[in-house]
Amino acid sequence: MNPFESLGLKHDGRTLWVLDQTQLPDAEVWLDGSEPEAMIALIKRLAVRGAPLIGVAAAACLATFARRGASATEYATACAALRAARPTAVNLMWAMDRMKGAGDPVAEAQAMFEEDVRLCEGMAQHGSALIQDGEGLLTHCNTGGLATAGIGTALGVIRRAFEQGKRIHVYADETRPLLQGGRLTAWELKKLGIPSTLVTDSMAALLMRDGRIQRVLLGSDRVAANGDFANKVGTYGVAVQARFHGVPFHPVAPFSTVDLACPNGAAIPIEERDPAEVRGYGALRWAPEGMPTWNPSFDVTPVDLVTSLVLDRGVYSAAELRSGVLRQVCL
Repeated sequence: MNPFESLGLKHDGRTLWVLDQTQLPDAEVWLDGSEPEAMIALIKRLAVRGAPLIGVAAAACLATFARRGASATEYATACAALRAARPTAVNLMWAMDRMKGAGDPVAEAQAMFEEDVRLCEGMAQHGSALIQDGEGLLTHCNTGGLATAGIGTALGVIRRAFEQGKRIHVYADETRPLLQGGRLTAWELKKLGIPSTLVTDSMAALLMRDGRIQRVLLGSDRVAANGDFANKVGTYGVAVQARFHGVPFHPVAPFSTVDLACPNGAAIPIEERDPAEVRGYGALRWAPEGMPTWNPSFDVTPVDLVTSLVLDRGVYSAAELRSGVLRQVCL
């Protein structure tokens, strides 16, 4: 493959390197993700994450595997295994389906990387127009350059508004249980110089009550055909709070996150992760050993709580989403 680089992924022409996001914010460690088995392990333990980036990374891995001489059978087996690595983020399935039928896997993966960069620019253009000067913005989980090949989805929108000179302040939920907001979003916001404050997930309602949040922007791992969407667990609660307080609520996603085969949120598979993630983090444990836990990685927010969905192709209101507009714009 031709060399390329993003915030969390790079290829030197022979080896695919992945920034280990589990070691952020204190250490920037790059790991070899060239082999399918290695990439599957990296995806499963969230060393590489973010729906768009997972798809691009898996495609680049598969292309590298093909260039290194994998047989047709080995390629097909690896493609199927990568596709199954995470069940909720539809971009992974979308990317592997494209790679499965690609005549030239290297060219297809390269095109996918470049396409994701363009999609991020589209979302940034459409979404930044919603943000007004002086607004306080709430975001959840991580949706920036660590989650995509480009500048990001929701955080890309925020970044573009900041670059346009709009005076904004971002409140980043820490995002339980793996703290992607605290470890990753805060790290990106600091690198970009965007005024920001880290808060716990349970503080969002207070911020809205006190008038410090004028808009919520966050990402999505799968958007159903009717506009329901899955995102990092806690998103549904933020949506309910935003509706109560009259705060506009906008999921941001590329068209590749839209699953037209999924009629509504009830049909979205929700990944459940290791219960130990709720009892602590790393070597630190704050709950009794063996305490029963429930750890869904995502929740589903119904379209009725959405103000508008920001896609790379435009901004669509809840009424438009319920009318089936996604079938028109995402085919």
